[in-house]
Amino acid sequence: MNLRKFFLTVGFSGLSPKAPGTVGSFVSLILGLFLLEFLHSSTLFLLSILITVVAVKQIDIYEKEVGLHDSSEIVIDELAGMWIALSICGINGDNILFMAPLAFVFFRLFDIWKPSIIGKIDRDVKGGLGVMGDDIVAGIAAGIATAAVYQVIDKFIL
Repeated sequence: MNLRKFFLTVGFSGLSPKAPGTVGSFVSLILGLFLLEFLHSSTLFLLSILITVVAVKQIDIYEKEVGLHDSSEIVIDELAGMWIALSICGINGDNILFMAPLAFVFFRLFDIWKPSIIGKIDRDVKGGLGVMGDDIVAGIAAGIATAAVYQVIDKFIL
């Protein structure tokens, strides 16, 4: 087994024949929620940063090996972005059933749509930093959007 491929494809979830980014994001959501049972959200945030630093270098190596930039099977960027969204949205045991799906949907929306700076990073930044960068910013946007929507709903509806 190639450890680099296992890492970059998040346990081979990125090898899904259909929607590998969505599958990788969902696997990352489940892993993130599991970790949040035992760790503080700030620890999950720091883990996502550590994973990002390692992934940038590993993606650079992998891209040289396969000769392809931002291969769809690489979903470690989805893991980092999803974990950042979870770590900053304010998810907890009381709101998890609402916040987890909302964070997932917002993350996928920003990752696919790539508005503003997310798209600029995706287009202009090459190598591992480019692969990871747009998803990190998408995760930040998803976390903020999730928190904002939850606050509005909590204040006016719940």
